[in-house]
Amino acid sequence: MLLDPLVRPSTYRRWVYLILGGAVLVPFMLLAAMVLPSVLPVAVQREPGLVVLTTVLLVLGLMVPMSFIPAVRVIEGTAARELLGDRVPEHAARRATSWSERWRSATWFVVHLVVGGLVGALTLALPPAVALSVAVPFTGSMRLLDIPLRFPTGWASAWVPAVSLLSLVLLVYLVAASGAVLARLAAPLLGPTTAERLAELSRRTERLTERNRLARELHDSVGHALSVVTIQASAARRVIDSDPAFARRALGAIEESARTALEDLDHVLGLLREERTPDDPQWTLADLNVLLDKTRLAGVVVSSTVEGSVADLPPVVSREAYRIVQEGLTNVLRHAGKVPAELRLAADADRFELDLSNPLGLGAATRNGGGHGLRGMRERVAVLRGEMSAGPERDRWAVRVSIPLRTTQRAARG
Repeated sequence: MLLDPLVRPSTYRRWVYLILGGAVLVPFMLLAAMVLPSVLPVAVQREPGLVVLTTVLLVLGLMVPMSFIPAVRVIEGTAARELLGDRVPEHAARRATSWSERWRSATWFVVHLVVGGLVGALTLALPPAVALSVAVPFTGSMRLLDIPLRFPTGWASAWVPAVSLLSLVLLVYLVAASGAVLARLAAPLLGPTTAERLAELSRRTERLTERNRLARELHDSVGHALSVVTIQASAARRVIDSDPAFARRALGAIEESARTALEDLDHVLGLLREERTPDDPQWTLADLNVLLDKTRLAGVVVSSTVEGSVADLPPVVSREAYRIVQEGLTNVLRHAGKVPAELRLAADADRFELDLSNPLGLGAATRNGGGHGLRGMRERVAVLRGEMSAGPERDRWAVRVSIPLRTTQRAARG
């Protein structure tokens, strides 16, 4: 609506921001007024156009270098975010990291001071003029900028106060328009460039990907450990009187599984706190025998077959394959119970294959929905550009994974 700028709070917040720009401009103008008369030739001083041009160049020559001071951008950006509104990006209050940002900040600084200087001058001049104009119909005269003005008395000069009041209203509209223009300029001048936005988006994507990976790590490692602990504790409770030796072995397995889970938990929490340590645990297929021993202690008889040079797999494949085996064995414990499982690992120059199968248990049918475990396994395989299938095959549940090694190595190098 037409009257919105007059009642909108943002108009007056932006007015404050513009007046601040005018206030910052004052020292530059005073310095120019003090320096120029002493350095300009008398002939130049007689030419108003040259004086104005020289003043503008001198003020710009002082403002631009000052705008490169990091704190100036931070203060400008913070004030703009608080007073100009939501259009100003959060990036505006950060220090510039490139010359492109510095030059855009300098442009913003100059625009702010010039527009603020104009608005500030009108703000100082118009209210006194309005107050003086009220007496014009009675006195027939007023002074504006030290210039005497003569008017007829009576109704013939009644328009002077009306025009003065109208000019004050127009000033509010000018402030609203100037503030809106500055708010629109804030994004291109104080915000990130397209390349910077893409880089920030890439960094956020990497952080989210890393957090998702850590969530899978936590689910696989701690979930496996808790499954082992649950089964071993249940078995130890049943035979603690009749077979103390087995109960002691079960308690030892519980202790070892809990310790491993705690290490993994500390590792994940440390990464979430961005406190990476040099001894972060990275389980690979080299640790497979330890994993199989813990699973056997839980009551699952695992027979494993290794074909080819599995020990020479790329680290990323070895690490992800370990987690896939770990999650697969956890699913065996959860859904099939204490049943024998068969694990086959095969690797050649082009491909790595992983097969894990077990007899169908009573809860096997509930696994068709996928669950977090199978979903995490599929995500790991997809990252390595491999293929995975999981489901019943006759009377067995089978997980089959195939990962191309040459593609994985090229992706790791790229």
